[in-house]
This record gives sequence, structure tokens and C-alpha cells, in this order.
Amino acid sequence: MPQLGLLHGRSWAALLRQLLRPPRVVCIGAVYSHSQVVEAVLTSQLKPHQEKSNFIIKTPKGTRDFSPQQMVVREKILDIIVSCFKRHGAKGLDTPAFELKEMLTEKYGEDSGLIYDLKDQGGELLSLRYDLTVPFARYMAMNKLKKMKRYHVGKVWRRESPTIVQGRYREFCQCDFDIAGEFDPMIPDAECLKIICEILSGLQLGDFLIKVNDRRILNGMFAICGVPESKFHTICSSIDKLDKISWKDVRHEMVAKKGLAPEVADRIGDYVQCRGGLSLVEQMFQDPRLTQSEQALQGLGDLKLLFEYLTLFGIAEKISFDLSLARGLDYYTGVIYEAVLLQTPAQAEDEPLNVGSVAAGGRYDELVGMFNPKGHKVPCVGLSIGVERIFSILEQRMKTCGEKIRTTETQVFVATPQKNFLQERLKLIAELWDAGIKAELLYKNNPKLLTQLHYCENVGIPLVVIIGEQELKEGVIKLRSVASREEVAIKRENLVAEIQKRLFES
Repeated sequence: MPQLGLLHGRSWAALLRQLLRPPRVVCIGAVYSHSQVVEAVLTSQLKPHQEKSNFIIKTPKGTRDFSPQQMVVREKILDIIVSCFKRHGAKGLDTPAFELKEMLTEKYGEDSGLIYDLKDQGGELLSLRYDLTVPFARYMAMNKLKKMKRYHVGKVWRRESPTIVQGRYREFCQCDFDIAGEFDPMIPDAECLKIICEILSGLQLGDFLIKVNDRRILNGMFAICGVPESKFHTICSSIDKLDKISWKDVRHEMVAKKGLAPEVADRIGDYVQCRGGLSLVEQMFQDPRLTQSEQALQGLGDLKLLFEYLTLFGIAEKISFDLSLARGLDYYTGVIYEAVLLQTPAQAEDEPLNVGSVAAGGRYDELVGMFNPKGHKVPCVGLSIGVERIFSILEQRMKTCGEKIRTTETQVFVATPQKNFLQERLKLIAELWDAGIKAELLYKNNPKLLTQLHYCENVGIPLVVIIGEQELKEGVIKLRSVASREEVAIKRENLVAEIQKRLFES
């Protein structure tokens, strides 16, 4: 009976046995229970089909796909960044996408709640990496390294509310550069700031400013203002929000939510509104309260030396000493910095795209020691480039300009005007590939010539080589310029050299 196929054989057999018994032995409860079995089986078999109609195909919240056009832009961004890192002598490094959970805990302060934890897999508690800095410190300690200059490009994950319009995601790419080792003060730090300037200038994002401060100055400021030492980190996290919310809101958070005395918050407010250059550093040296802190004096001394080096690098005008800069991560111990765009390259009629900071970093001299059983420290300083935010800006520029982007790098297309020439096309394209020339053909036995030429125009392939019966007889290949539509006959043995010459000249 085909209609019975909806139910498993055993369920039907049990039900039929009950129904075929004489009336005096029919058990009502049993019939009822078997009715439930029938209903449950029907429901379980129909449920997937019902759910499928409501199924929505989408990416998870805070993630995105990148189209071929977008990937071209991203690859150009990464090429500029990585080329700069290599120019400064960095070696490449990669680490696992997930770490032991204990490696990441107590490294990020209040942001630790944003770490993605994974389910127990084989007896290990794991978490997706939150940044590339902590895994680098773990790598240094695990391999007992004392010195390294490295770059790392990779994805990281943060369980925060994504703001797609501002280039904030739960999964995003970071590009890090770090210098680890004992060196004379502020020389590596100055190079990190120079690298940020080179990258942002090379990406042509518009005018930018790099804000600098020092965690020792912040801690000294908190101490002389009356902040209890136990609240240094949490108050630092509040100050770090000044680029997103007003001082009034930050003050309210410190007083109402974190229990800071109002007069202490007001004293902090007098300092965090100060910003300037080397002159402000000199001014802070004269501050009667701040100079009571030995920590603050050390930080000011290093900042003064840093500005001397930045002047020699020719980038001092791009740097601002900003006492509101805090950088909320717990592992920073000295100089900290953050690059912001002063304007975007959008046209006047467009609304400016607020993406926040596009690069940041600082000194973290104690992080490697946290992974070392004996607490041996390796001083480190580094930077991270915000690829997603930079991409958001360039993506908006593309939309504004209506710029057409080639999604392939094909240089030559192999075509034929006649049927039954697939073998000749395959031999010819193999010759081009073997010579290192980027080439394509249509995957058809007998494509129309017009179809092949239209394809080249649509995807932007500059050259076409055409082979037919006449060319085969004469031992030549027609070389066609897609832009000018001019054709010349080239001897088969000279074809590769002629193509290479044209590509070089273009």
C-alpha cells in the first residue's frame, strides 16, 4: 500500500495488530497511544518541509561576503600594507584562529566579555582569537624568543554589536606589525608611527592625525586626581570612550556606574581636554600636580624623546599629544597611539563616513612575561591597521565615482573564428601559460568569434590572439588590440615575445 509509506513499518504493524483484535480486547489507551505515535511520526516527517519554507539564506550577524570587485580593492589595500611592513624589515607570522581560553583571559579588561568561546572539544576549553597581539606574545614566550620584528595578517572575532555602516564587524581582518626586544627608548615606537603615516598616505584616504599618549601619564594623572588604584583600569576604559561619546556622558558613567567621586571626575576632566604637540609635553612638565607622579614624569620624558625622533622622520606635524587617548586594553604599559581621519575623500554632496580610528597600537612590555613561568619580560611595541574601516571608505569612494573594476588579471584571450579548432586553441594557450602569460579561452568547442570578442571587452582583457585555417597554413597568429581593434599577423615563433613586449610597454 503506497499510502502507508509515510510511516515506519513497525509503527503500522503495531497499530494494525491493535485494530485487528476482537472488540472485547481492544484497549482504548493503546489505540490512543498508537494514534499519538502516528501523529508524532507524521509531524516529525513533515516538520523539515515546513521549516524549509521559512529558511532564510544569509550570512551570520556581523559578517559579510566579499564580491570579486570588492576583493580586488581589499587585495590592493593589503598589498600596500604588507609591502610597507616588508620595507621596514618585518617577517611574516601566522597563529591558530583559536587559542586555549586561559591564554586570552585577563588580557583585555572589560572587553574580555567580547571573546567568542567554543564548546569543549576533546578536553580543551578554546576561544577564537580576539586580536593578533596576545597570540604573538604567546608565540614569543612558547618559543623562548627575545627579539623579533614581525607582521601578521589574519581574521579576528569579537562578540560585539556590529555597526556595518562604520566598518565594525564581529569577524574582521587585522594587519599587525610588532617589534619585540630590548632596544633604546622610543626608536621602535617612532618607527611604528612612521609606518602608520606611510600606509595611510599610500592608501590616499585623505588627511589624518595620529593621537599619542602614555599609559604612565594616564596612571599618574589618575593618582594625583584621587582615583583609587583598584579603579585605574575601569576608569581608563571609560576615558577610552571619549572619541565616541561626550565628556558629560563619560563623567556620568564614571560617577554613577563606577562609583568615582564627582570632584575626582572633574579633576580628570581638566586634563583630558588638553591636546597639542611638543609644546603641550613641555607644559605638562611644568604642571605642579602631574609632576608629583614619578610615572607621569617617565611618560613625559619618553614622549619628549619620541617627538624629537618624529621630527627627524618628518612626521611631527601629523602627531598630536592627546590626554584623552586611553586605549582600553589592559596590556598597554607605555606609549599608546591611534590614527583618525580628519576628512574622507567623499564628494561634497555626500555625507562624511564616520569610521572611527583606522590604525592604533602602543607599547606592551609585560605581556610576553605573563606567559613565561618565570615571568621573563620581552618589551614589545606594535600597531594594527583597521582594514575593514579603510575598506568602508574606499568602497564608498567606488560607489561615488562609479569606478569600474577589473576582477581578473587576464592579459590575453585565445580565440578562433572557425569550428573544430579546440585542439589548436588548447596548444596555443598552453604555450602562453608556460611563458607566464595570463590567458583565457571559452570552454566551448565551437564558440562564435563575436561572442569571444564581446567577452574580452566586457571583462577588460587587452589582447586577443586569433587562430584559424588561414593562420595555421601561413604559420602566423593574429594579434588583436581590444581597445583599438587593430590586428597584425605575427609569426607563431615570435608571438610570445611580441605579447610580452606589448604588456611591458603598457
